[in-house]
Amino acid sequence: MERKVDVAIIGAGSAGLFALPHVRRARKDFVVIDPGPLGTTCARVGCMPSKVAIQVAEDYHRRESFDEEGIGGAEALKMDVNRAWLHVRKIRDFLTDRTLKKSRLRELPEYVAGRARLVEPTLIETDEDRIRADRIIVAVGSRPVVPTAWKPFEARMLTNETIFEQPELPRSLAVLGLGVIGLELGQALARMGVEVTGFDMLDTVSGVRDPVVSQAAIELVGRDLPLHLGAPAELAWEGDRIRVTAGDRSVLVDSLLVAVGRVSNADRLGFADIGAPVDERGFPRVNPHTMQVGDLPIFVAGDATGERPILHEAADEGRIAGYNAVHDRVTPFRRKTPLAVTFTDPNIVTAGRWWNELDDPERYEVGETSLEGSGRAIVMGKNRGVIRVYAEKPSGRLVGAALAAPHGEHLGHLLAWSIQQGMTAYDMLKMPYYHPVIEEALQNAIYDLVVKLGRPKTGLLELDELQG
Repeated sequence: MERKVDVAIIGAGSAGLFALPHVRRARKDFVVIDPGPLGTTCARVGCMPSKVAIQVAEDYHRRESFDEEGIGGAEALKMDVNRAWLHVRKIRDFLTDRTLKKSRLRELPEYVAGRARLVEPTLIETDEDRIRADRIIVAVGSRPVVPTAWKPFEARMLTNETIFEQPELPRSLAVLGLGVIGLELGQALARMGVEVTGFDMLDTVSGVRDPVVSQAAIELVGRDLPLHLGAPAELAWEGDRIRVTAGDRSVLVDSLLVAVGRVSNADRLGFADIGAPVDERGFPRVNPHTMQVGDLPIFVAGDATGERPILHEAADEGRIAGYNAVHDRVTPFRRKTPLAVTFTDPNIVTAGRWWNELDDPERYEVGETSLEGSGRAIVMGKNRGVIRVYAEKPSGRLVGAALAAPHGEHLGHLLAWSIQQGMTAYDMLKMPYYHPVIEEALQNAIYDLVVKLGRPKTGLLELDELQG
């Protein structure tokens, strides 16, 4: 027997939970379908537990500067890594439970525990139910990619979805894949005392395309763990340990952390079987401004799209999908300026267009500054890194930026907001910069940009501008 609802939300992660308020406010009859475990990827196995680990690692790492600062006793400090990992799980569990309490999902009579599959564009089949919905929101998230060739090593293999469940951390670890997940966890674990070696077949880390920022990130993160780039990793058992070889570099480790990417779970729903437009991999083609699949009454949001696997993007996509699922007219929305942060030390950040998206280098100018001379960074003992800002010629309109810098997470927000507002480099110089703050380094990059654009400015509001 079929159950009839106005809206069905498949997936109770971040995107699904951000869609839910729109459905509730519209007083629509709905269901939320999820097989569990409940709790978002961010809270359970992503953003939040990794940031707890990073904070613990940063606190312990600070001891290395104590002697120079006149603080004695640093040599007596010890890290109980397994107790630290218990703390990570404790905070993770608290944040996950808070997310569930806020959503009240466990209390919903509309919650259906089970896996969903699309039978028709308006018909869903779960483990025990058939649900007919006028509109469907698909927010099924993603899963770690594990190459088939590495399956024989599963007994010693971890991903971001399993590492936080480990009661004990390995003594040595190879991180395979140095994107955001691999780089963040790799540096944190290395600072906590695990012997970590990083591998990636690309010659960059964290997905950074800007060659100057990429080189700075490799050099600085490479101070905490060896980074072997530009060659595929090959694995082989050597006794009860694993030999990881990439080119002429080799290391023997106890365990692997596989972080070569994540893939959308949308391929498990049967989009091709219902005649939906799909790509060559079988994933639905989604309009990024409406989240609609073709002209079907189906909207896909969050990691399930395979496009912008970041929480704030999932939240926006959930809101767009939720809005369009409860209105007769499908409305397109303008997307926010792209912003990505890797919470390593230093932070690695991109805002706006990436370096490889600057279609004609002759049309753009780049402002650059090193953190070496930043007063605040010197005080913090973190005067390393670089900031690069891109602007159109001759207008000076900001279009993008990349940086590896302390407190880069905050600089990235300032840059993304400025890019979205259509500000120019000249507009940026008219903003106040306090002293001593890291933002002064950004000011230096903007000054460099303005000079290169051929229009030196005082950085002050001229009188006619002020009166106007």
